Amino acid sequence: MEKNNKVIKCAKRYLVPGDYMADPSVHVFDGKLYIYPSHDWESGIPEDDWGSHFDMKDYHVFSIEGDVMSGEVKDYGVVLDVKDVPWAKRQMWDCDCQEKDGKYYMYFPAKDKTDIFRIGVAISDTPYGPFKPQPDPIRGSYSIDQAVFKDDDGAYYIYFGGLWGGQLQRYKDNSALESAEFPADDQPEIPPRVARLSEDMLQFAEAPRPIIILDENGEVLKAGDHDRRFFEASWMHKHNGKYYFSYSTGDTHYLCYAIGDSPYGPFTYQGEILTPVIGWTTHHCIVDYNGKTYLFHHDSAPSGGRTWLRSLKVCELTYDDEGRINTIEGMD
Repeated sequence: MEKNNKVIKCAKRYLVPGDYMADPSVHVFDGKLYIYPSHDWESGIPEDDWGSHFDMKDYHVFSIEGDVMSGEVKDYGVVLDVKDVPWAKRQMWDCDCQEKDGKYYMYFPAKDKTDIFRIGVAISDTPYGPFKPQPDPIRGSYSIDQAVFKDDDGAYYIYFGGLWGGQLQRYKDNSALESAEFPADDQPEIPPRVARLSEDMLQFAEAPRPIIILDENGEVLKAGDHDRRFFEASWMHKHNGKYYFSYSTGDTHYLCYAIGDSPYGPFTYQGEILTPVIGWTTHHCIVDYNGKTYLFHHDSAPSGGRTWLRSLKVCELTYDDEGRINTIEGMD
């Protein structure tokens, strides 16, 4: 497929105008859309490139039933707080949730007592919580921005990784480095990671693998290709039997996607999903509901551009006849 250069405008809706929520993960459970966002607040910490000012400390869950663009958004309140996680110290960033055998598993990053990001798991009997955290994080976990995908055969995969404040540059071959390493611009990008989850949903069933994203010539995207290379915010969905891996480019503010034939990849870059929004970056998810596909994301327009106070948005996402995503204008 060639890159689709068409950029369209579409109606967007702010979902929680009374509070600052960001980094949405959304799934359909029991006929409703359930939204699992991070929860921004005014921490008073100075802004920096490492995300110190994103000092989120709890999670809410929201649901929508019926019309996504006008239906009531229900807030179930705080479902997990950092003070209730034995191993966590601070910075509970994005989260995700999946169901298996009637149990709901929330996956979340937080810094441990040594300020290293790990991935935790909390469990509930309902999709809206409250969630009870496990006493320890996933063994061998690191970095941030986990998204959990259930494939058609019932296998679950966890995607994760984020640069800069997300600490991905501190790891190679799943081992911590003595010091962070950023490749030269002409070298392959730092890849996101994927691992199949264990049967009990609480651990990696295998060592995390790098996700390879190729350009139109079959070459791995380079670290200096800031408009296309991975930065953070992994998401996986399927469309017409193909695997769509989408992500944020971070400092260049695009949401992009690549397509493959396996949940492990490799994936071939296709284009942009969303052009830049107001705010430093964006984080998203894509979900089918009631015969339509929706893009959930966030921006900082309601807070006057304060990047650490973001607001949830949703709009409809469409494909062309060849399965390419029609790029959405971010600023409208």
